Amino acid sequence: MQTPIPTASAVLSRDDARALTSRVLSFSSADQTRVTIVSERSGNTRFADGSISTSGTNHDTSVTVTVTFGRRRASSSTNVLDDASLRRTVDLASRLAQLAPEDPELMPELGPQKYTAVEAFVATTADLDAEARAEAIGRAIGAATAAGKPAGTIFSAGYLEANTRAIAVATSNGLFAYHRTTDADFSVTARTPDGTGSGWAHGGARDWSAVDPEAIGRVAAQKAVASRNPQEIAPGLYTAVLEPQAVNDLIPLLAGALNARNADEGRSAFSKPGGGTRIGEKVADDRVTLYSDPADAGLLGQPFDPDGLPLRRMVWIEKGILKNLAYSRFWAQKQGKEATGFPFGGLALVGGTGSTDELIAGCARGILVTHFFYIRALDPRTVLQTGLTRDGAFLIEDGRVTRPLKNFRWNESPLLMLNRLEDIGRPEPTAAGRLMPALRVRDFNFSSLSDAV
Repeated sequence: MQTPIPTASAVLSRDDARALTSRVLSFSSADQTRVTIVSERSGNTRFADGSISTSGTNHDTSVTVTVTFGRRRASSSTNVLDDASLRRTVDLASRLAQLAPEDPELMPELGPQKYTAVEAFVATTADLDAEARAEAIGRAIGAATAAGKPAGTIFSAGYLEANTRAIAVATSNGLFAYHRTTDADFSVTARTPDGTGSGWAHGGARDWSAVDPEAIGRVAAQKAVASRNPQEIAPGLYTAVLEPQAVNDLIPLLAGALNARNADEGRSAFSKPGGGTRIGEKVADDRVTLYSDPADAGLLGQPFDPDGLPLRRMVWIEKGILKNLAYSRFWAQKQGKEATGFPFGGLALVGGTGSTDELIAGCARGILVTHFFYIRALDPRTVLQTGLTRDGAFLIEDGRVTRPLKNFRWNESPLLMLNRLEDIGRPEPTAAGRLMPALRVRDFNFSSLSDAV
């Protein structure tokens, strides 16, 4: 028996995914079995120097089989969907499970669950074919070329990708979950002919029609022109105005630190000295609220985790107070808590209403940051990170951007940063499933200079 192959712009339907999971489950004689399907189509186009360099479409459906015998569990995957291949995949998972050590933290597979209906599939994104991508790129290049004229012939390069994805999870205990989603992601980097100026802009959304290619090309070129011949200033603690994309580079790292087990075991920024967690304590500025919510119209995230556990709205930090930590099923059972899963359901930081320009206008002296690059973790106990500024860092004086600066290496914690806010902007879409504001932060640690453009 063969699984129907999705059409060019589609992925497995709910009915086809259910039929495929049922077929795989019927091949297993394990104590418990979970089947995970990821069916996806991705179209991408890369361009440089005014022309397209690569363009392609990938289509794949993978099946992962996870089997359990007693307290032993193992998985195997395939993207060949005929019966013989699926049987071999189930058999391999079963043989691996027999060899695996017993897992003292193993949780039984879930039974039937109720899920929030999340309509995250947008046809305009799913139908973004090579011709439409090329047309959008042409508009971006045209806007970049026009905006870059003060510097001469601007060099622009970038990448556009549109994805359609269906995820299904089914278990031998009767669970079936299905979610279909789309996302588009477009970025442009612009360089000036003299090689001293670099700019970058990005847009991402579930709905491609919410992305403005011309604006992305124009902003990237404007930043490149403005960043020519950057000057040095001494590293140190400065007020920083972080554009929403720079905030988007940092705040998800804080969300990853919301692990309840790490906090309970004293290994986290949210561990209380002497034992326990900091739930109920002030951990950020009073204006800060951080939440995930798959049903939020601005996020439209996946409504279940890889186990099939339903995900609901979770407010992690509310008006500066730590309200919740993320509990896995095992740790929730051990601690007598409700399992929350982890923030798969999108992520939003809210608390202000101002624009980036307004945050700049309120800054007496500081540094404007376009985005960050090459971020690495330093200390999980403080969520300390290090990285580089990139594609436009500028000095702010008396509420105005006055000159371009050489890039910096920085050492900073997104958590500690949220305790030093001077102002917070209105949330803006920064990627599919993300809403982030601009921030003005005092004493941001720009630790050394970087010669990279």
